[in-house]
Amino acid sequence: MGDEKVKNEAMEIMGLFQVLPRLIVFDLDYTIWPFYCECRSKREMPSLYSHARGILYALKDKGVDVAVASRSPTADIANTYLDKLGIKSMFVAKEIFSSWTHKTDHFQRINQRTGVPYNAMLFFDDEDRNIKAVSKMGVTSILVRNGVNLAALREGLSKFSQNLAKIDRNKQKWLKFSQKPGSSERDKE
Repeated sequence: MGDEKVKNEAMEIMGLFQVLPRLIVFDLDYTIWPFYCECRSKREMPSLYSHARGILYALKDKGVDVAVASRSPTADIANTYLDKLGIKSMFVAKEIFSSWTHKTDHFQRINQRTGVPYNAMLFFDDEDRNIKAVSKMGVTSILVRNGVNLAALREGLSKFSQNLAKIDRNKQKWLKFSQKPGSSERDKE
């Protein structure tokens, strides 16, 4: 499937949802490209998973910001590859560094840089430990098995919508509770 066809299909998928994430964050290795960049050379020409470029272009056209969170020990190679692939300028934040924190440091930096709250983010990664850790921060997180693709995008947007609906229901419950007589300290005096 060509980039333009993937882009059009991704646009259709996004059109099914009333609210989109403000920021979608991608891992690099085995998420948008099929290799570990620390096992490669800067001289090589990298490739993306077949749906990755079309999805990135669709997100850009829809006005959804994208970022990178990668625990790569070779940030120089990763940045060179993003540049060679012509997608480096698409990312509003690129946090590429080695870490033992399962990407929580990456997301703290992305949050500080962009001001986007964690619950307004969607994250794709191929490692379950990163998904679990980042989910605890309030980020909707999707495990990908064979790179990011249209099915993963649909799953991510569905889960994001479900999480947003839970937040809204909890806010409504809290508002009802806080408006009941006797629910505040002043009412008890």
